Amino acid sequence: MSRLPVFTLQHSQWLPVPPTKAFSFFERPENLSLVTPPALDFDLLTPSPVRMRRGTLIDYTIRRLGMRLRWRTLISEYRPPVSFVDEQLSGPYSLWRHEHRFRAEGSGTRMTDSVVYALPNGLPNRLAVWIDRYYVRPQLEQIFLYREHRFAQLIDSATPLPFEVPADA
Repeated sequence: MSRLPVFTLQHSQWLPVPPTKAFSFFERPENLSLVTPPALDFDLLTPSPVRMRRGTLIDYTIRRLGMRLRWRTLISEYRPPVSFVDEQLSGPYSLWRHEHRFRAEGSGTRMTDSVVYALPNGLPNRLAVWIDRYYVRPQLEQIFLYREHRFAQLIDSATPLPFEVPADA
């Protein structure tokens, strides 16, 4: 049996806030619905507030191709305000490792996302490569672009961003 192909996607964006604020926003799973395309119908199942740390489990669902998909991720690395990693324990991929990195750049933050993923087991390699090239990768790129534009809208709005974890968390 051949080994399943593993894919890598990187996305970088500049955020007009300091690294601590950018990190505080993106470490909160509650904020994912604010920067996820509405068509994915993101639903956080883990009760709020989610206290982020190494070992935190996060459950949520998204909708793809008319189906509700359940994901469970583990925060496997947590180094505030520099980086954190979420890894899929169960969900639509056979491998999903997403590293979020934050570093000061100019008057804001450079956020870089690195995703290593593999499609479900059982797909022939050629089919997996084709599905990634024409469906999965373009979809993931669109999700990151949406997040980039949506964060810019949130920053420009008069509504304060929910950066901080509530004190009673």
